[in-house]
Amino acid sequence: MNITDLHKKLYELQDLKYRDMQIKIIPNIDPESVIGVRTPELKAMAKEMLKAGDYMAFLGDLPHKYFEENQLHAFIISGIKDMDVCMEELEKFLPYVDNWATCDQMSPKIFKKHREILLIHIKKWITSGKTYSVRFGVGMLMEHFLDEDYDPKYPEMVAKLRSKEYYVNMMIAWYFATALAKQYESILPYIEGKQLDDWTHNKAIQKSVESRRITEEQKTYLKSLKVRKA
Repeated sequence: MNITDLHKKLYELQDLKYRDMQIKIIPNIDPESVIGVRTPELKAMAKEMLKAGDYMAFLGDLPHKYFEENQLHAFIISGIKDMDVCMEELEKFLPYVDNWATCDQMSPKIFKKHREILLIHIKKWITSGKTYSVRFGVGMLMEHFLDEDYDPKYPEMVAKLRSKEYYVNMMIAWYFATALAKQYESILPYIEGKQLDDWTHNKAIQKSVESRRITEEQKTYLKSLKVRKA
């Protein structure tokens, strides 16, 4: 499918009410770049392109014009079954990711089988200083390394991060809230010791308190650890 035909198909799937909602919840992207195509439609398109093997030209056409193209790109990468190809295309695409939605919805299934390779890249991403590469790296650490492959050195890596970027700090908070739900005893010292910046610390507690995976007793204690403004 050439780019002209792809754009035509995206506009055929346009939902203006959905477009308005997308513009509101992703405020840092250009409204003119948003067509308004729902996620299930984009995932279906990605699946079709992957099945047909008709996607490499599209992946090479960077930067994209529309937000939906970035979303489609993320879903295609998520479905690539060859680890080397997947990682190569991901590394090419990450510098062009400019919003939380595209960043967070990109989750290659093949990573589950290649965690050792993934970890090498995660360490590079989270120290890159690039907002959405850092966010993606922390997100992958949260998704793949909080269960059977958990190691106490991983939250230490995240706790050391410092950023002025809202979308980085929000992901760090999300990481620690999820980590508290899965590895409470190991993660609690980071909260007790206030090892995150104040905003991220409080946001992590807020997200933990909102979680159903945290007990009421734990929630009460976590609330007592919030940083109070002078």
